[in-house]
Amino acid sequence: MSSGKRYIERLNDGRQVWLNGEWVKDLPSHPDFRGTVASIASILDLQDDPDIGPQLTFETETGVKANLAYLIPTEKEDNIRRGHSFKIWSDATFGVMSRVAGSYRSQITGLYINRNFINQEQPHFAERIENYFKYVRDNDLLITSAGHDPQVDRSKLAHDLGDLYTAVRIVRETEDGIIVRGAKMIATGGAYLDEIIISPLAKKTAAEKEYASLFVIPANNPGVYQISRESFASQQEEDHPLSSRYDEMDTVIVFDDALIPWERVLVKEDSDTLWKLRTDHVSNGFGLHEIVVRLVSKLEFVTAVAVELAESINITKFAHVQEKLAELAFQVESVKALWYSSEHKSTLHPLGVWLPSKQELATAKNLGNKYYPRAIEILQQLSGSGMLQVPSRLDDLRGPLGPELQKYYRGSDRSAEERGKLLKLSWELVGSQLGARHELYERFYAGDPARTFAVQFLDYDKRELIAKARAKFG
Repeated sequence: MSSGKRYIERLNDGRQVWLNGEWVKDLPSHPDFRGTVASIASILDLQDDPDIGPQLTFETETGVKANLAYLIPTEKEDNIRRGHSFKIWSDATFGVMSRVAGSYRSQITGLYINRNFINQEQPHFAERIENYFKYVRDNDLLITSAGHDPQVDRSKLAHDLGDLYTAVRIVRETEDGIIVRGAKMIATGGAYLDEIIISPLAKKTAAEKEYASLFVIPANNPGVYQISRESFASQQEEDHPLSSRYDEMDTVIVFDDALIPWERVLVKEDSDTLWKLRTDHVSNGFGLHEIVVRLVSKLEFVTAVAVELAESINITKFAHVQEKLAELAFQVESVKALWYSSEHKSTLHPLGVWLPSKQELATAKNLGNKYYPRAIEILQQLSGSGMLQVPSRLDDLRGPLGPELQKYYRGSDRSAEERGKLLKLSWELVGSQLGARHELYERFYAGDPARTFAVQFLDYDKRELIAKARAKFG
């Protein structure tokens, strides 16, 4: 059985995904989910391709074929190999799907590599993360995460919201595990994927330690409900080429006194230790590596669409248009250079693994918060009202008015149908529900950009720069 078929089979596992007030019991056949399910299955099938598969997988010590996101980089070239595999996966969806290519699988790999990092604080962590890493690796499982507390009153801490169980916290402990209640948001792709990491994204204060736990759940964990946002999936593939294939549904995870077995509880009620893990490059750098590669794929896609838009109406001869297209090229090449630099500047850690350079990855990720919204703005500027000047259905170009419409909707170098397809694709990026969601996602998926920028500033080694200036000017 192919990787894609195995994936589709395990989706009907009783997971409680709710949409429009109803439990969606059969994701592969549901009209709001089946397009994305088919896309993920086709991507997973790349692992079975005789030519592409070896670029995406490796053989484990147990003889299992595993995704390269789980590869331990014991040589510098391993990071280059991992980056290449991420690019193949990201290109398969043009960077539009953010959770399939492996950022959280890579993060689990980092936690496994650094499993003895918090022995003193959480002595059970090493054994549990080792078992979990091997389980998800050998079963080719897909992973996402939910890290934000519900946005009820952001001026208050979690325990000051009136109900102690608005955000996720432990109700009680049992012999079998912890019982948890509350909610976490947002699990991007949670409806479709196999495993979900639950952990606060922002640092919790000492007073909030009851909300500072890290655990992992299967998507079908009893007592867990996924509440889906409105579906952006379209059934009209020709007129909605992205949303019909790549609506990576976002869900809020609700825990109704759910039992989390002890073997899946990695950190329990420990604010400082969680932040120690989160800010450690070994634990998180491998996931960041994939995020940057995916950003390159997405920016390349927007650039390609922008160039096609400009050429379709013959405006590439104008200097101000060339300036905008050049800006898109600058974005692509800047992030790509940071990606390559992070791999080639990999350093050997005392643990015996090669780490991609941290500052290049952090810089690329933070640039993405600004680059993607600007790229979409450039698409708007190049098109003007052109994206609105297309029939409601491309099929109208073949209908009774088709011969007349062909004259009015054609481009300078292409037919009305070809230009119509381009404009529909552009609108998916710029004006559709899916497009608006992606702009919001790229701004905030890692948290408040002000905080992520501040963290990079605090983490950046400024001493050498200051020393040079002082040596010259005192």
